[in-house]
Amino acid sequence: MSEPPVLIDARPTYRIITLNRPSRLNAVTIELHRALADALDEAEADKTCRSILITGSGRGFCAGQDLSDIDPPTADKPADLGLLIDGHYNPLIRRVRALPMPVVCAVNGIAAGAGANIALACDIVIAARSASFLQAFAKIGLVPDSGGTFFLPRLIGEARARALCLLAEPISAETATDWGLIWKCVDDAELTNEAQAICERFGEAPTRSLAMIKRAFAASAYNTLDAQLDLERDLQREIGRGSDYLDGVTAFLEKRKPAYKGRA
Repeated sequence: MSEPPVLIDARPTYRIITLNRPSRLNAVTIELHRALADALDEAEADKTCRSILITGSGRGFCAGQDLSDIDPPTADKPADLGLLIDGHYNPLIRRVRALPMPVVCAVNGIAAGAGANIALACDIVIAARSASFLQAFAKIGLVPDSGGTFFLPRLIGEARARALCLLAEPISAETATDWGLIWKCVDDAELTNEAQAICERFGEAPTRSLAMIKRAFAASAYNTLDAQLDLERDLQREIGRGSDYLDGVTAFLEKRKPAYKGRA
């Protein structure tokens, strides 16, 4: 039997989802898309799961779309890549952004094309020092997808975003960190421990607060300042009535560690 395209490791408070096509640098296929979608659904349905860690097996995170998994274009039958994007990539990016829990991405090697943008859709991106990021689309005559043209200018500014996409040149994990594209890079041997430590930290965090932080940042991409101020007020009002805030304040005053209940 062949290996599953996605591996799932359910820890007490989080799940590790590993893209598992190492011989192809975890290039994405329809089968992998479906397995990843199922894994995310299962993680959200599990009320003990407070965060998700996505990484890749082998020597790369994700090389983007596996071109051998789609019908090649011909003169009499041009490709309709919009169907692939509409059916799989766009739902994936929307799903990651909308999950009511932090999604951590540990980039353990090349993150290219859609693979890079899947990583950037996550809430916290940590990369091995040997990792690199490549907007490879122009190399094969395509346009960045999977949110690349949305995330990049907001993270690193339009000048750098345009150059990355037009020149299709890779940048190192250290450069990505310096530019503010990702949270940080660490020595290769420390990547797994660092990423898991973040998820373990989320395992003791006030999960409704984290979910609302995600909601606030998602809205800030479109809101005016006035609209965002109103949203912050509304979210604060809602969460201030919850048990986590009560325990957080009580724990602070009593000089003890809070015991947040989590999504359960």
